[in-house]
Amino acid sequence: MEKIIAGAQAPDFTVTSDAGKAVSLHDFLGKKVILYFYPKDNTAGCTLEAQQFDAAYAKLVQAGYEILGVSRNTVRQHVNFKKKFALHFTLLSDTDESLCKCYDVLREKKLYGRSYIGIDRSTFIIDETGRVTAVYRGVNAKEHVGKLLTDLGIE
Repeated sequence: MEKIIAGAQAPDFTVTSDAGKAVSLHDFLGKKVILYFYPKDNTAGCTLEAQQFDAAYAKLVQAGYEILGVSRNTVRQHVNFKKKFALHFTLLSDTDESLCKCYDVLREKKLYGRSYIGIDRSTFIIDETGRVTAVYRGVNAKEHVGKLLTDLGIE
């Protein structure tokens, strides 16, 4: 697996969205994409990050960006999460971890002395041609969206 870096072609994928439809990266050619990976719906950090992306949604859309949130949750869990917090952007279900593996976001983590494989909170900015323009790995849920808006010149 090749590490994804700025300037590289973003790997295409097809997964199921919260609307129950197959979604592929090539569906977004001609638009800029913020593809962000997060560990789990309804956890404190993931909820905060999703709410911050949602608060910035109008500005990001006006700047030409589509937001796609990815976790290993099921479509049903995404539907409930999206409804509970009135999120406006698309959530993608990666229950088989194919998208997470493709973008190399799975890492060994430790919690209460237990080791497990989890999603490293990461974001990929993809331009209209499908090229990665920026990569953010191991981001802080509380600060990430604000930094991203600054880096994109939106705020």
